Amino acid sequence: MGDRGWRGRLGPSVSIAPATRVDKFEIFFDLVFVFSFFIITRATAANISGRQLLHALLVLAVLWWCWVVHTVVATRVRIGEGFVPVLMVVAMAALFCFALALPQAFMDPRTSEAGPMVVAVSYVVIRAVHLTMFLHIVRANPVERRQLIRYAPEMLLSTALLLVAALLPAHISNTGMAEFVRDALWVSVVLLQYGTGLLARTWGWEVTSAEHWTERYDLILIIALGESVISVGVGSNLLGQEPTLPGVTAAVFGIVFTAALWWAHYDLVGPAARIALHATLGRRRILMARDAYAYLYLPMIAGIIMFALGAEGIVHDIAEPGVPVAERAHGPDVPLLFGGVFLYLAGNMLFQLRTLHTLSWLRVGTLGVLAASVPVAMPLPGLAALGLLTAICVGLITAEVVLMSQARHALRAAVLEERIAYEAYEAQYRARWHGMPPGST
Repeated sequence: MGDRGWRGRLGPSVSIAPATRVDKFEIFFDLVFVFSFFIITRATAANISGRQLLHALLVLAVLWWCWVVHTVVATRVRIGEGFVPVLMVVAMAALFCFALALPQAFMDPRTSEAGPMVVAVSYVVIRAVHLTMFLHIVRANPVERRQLIRYAPEMLLSTALLLVAALLPAHISNTGMAEFVRDALWVSVVLLQYGTGLLARTWGWEVTSAEHWTERYDLILIIALGESVISVGVGSNLLGQEPTLPGVTAAVFGIVFTAALWWAHYDLVGPAARIALHATLGRRRILMARDAYAYLYLPMIAGIIMFALGAEGIVHDIAEPGVPVAERAHGPDVPLLFGGVFLYLAGNMLFQLRTLHTLSWLRVGTLGVLAASVPVAMPLPGLAALGLLTAICVGLITAEVVLMSQARHALRAAVLEERIAYEAYEAQYRARWHGMPPGST
């Protein structure tokens, strides 16, 4: 189309540079993506059961793979520059429709095909946008164009399987068999996606900017933690009634243990892993980026959704007028709460092992304490169970701050030195805008 086409008017795509960081449009995209986390939590909280949890994990895994493919595209081209945002808006609209239709994706197959079909078609649109971007990126490289066919079977088969999962169950007279076939097809999609990522090895997983890659994943984890707070606040109905001392105490416990989980990753492990990825080059960097970030962030995200479900149920009961403070937690709330934190910390521990090749025995011990605390917390009042979990999380952070003080200060000093040097360079560059050297008045 040349300069007269729509791409020419909007501007060309811009390649990623080694020091590129996340731009604002990418954060905008991620906010729409995290809306799906909220919908998954809300749909599961409406009727918590083993099958519902399986469905939530399947949907999360499929969604996460879409996001991983998106981040791989974002390692090759700047998402917020040129004509690329136009395509990303199309993907965002499809993602939003995907999220809205999720509650109907696993309903009785005989009632309606609309929800599953919206999910499947939205998935097709999202993957088509990513494929279009990949074709644009490799258009000048015949070798990469040929290599693109390595991912073609995954894209085509996963799309076909989701479409079959939307249409076939409605034509099976036996409801139990229809649900089994639908769930099996979704499981097949997940196995196909993540298996292809492992078998394809390093093709397409170019990480030009380690800063961009680590920052993007760190931001999505922060947003997911924030979504868990929103989910607990909305689902517990704290907004719809007068505050009570037990309700406020439970809300404070929820914020404190969520902050402790933030600290568990972002105080030491996250910054150290970021430096490790910067220090790694070539194929080793790609494999580390794939294993540690694309794969091991998934159990952390799943853990966040699980403990949000448990915390929501407990806080809802505590804040409910007329419910005695000594009332024990009901149903699966306590196992979900403790199990979610267990999964989050276990995923984070594996992430640390893959990036830093170290293992914190303090965290191993904490996982043991969490597992042993579930039968202890089950008969306790909900507020006491929430307090016990908060004490365990805060205790872990306190012990790490005390026992790892020297390593923590050394890492913080290195990160601060880098940040100051980066900010000084930025200030020097921007000084040309007003013709004044940095620091002058």
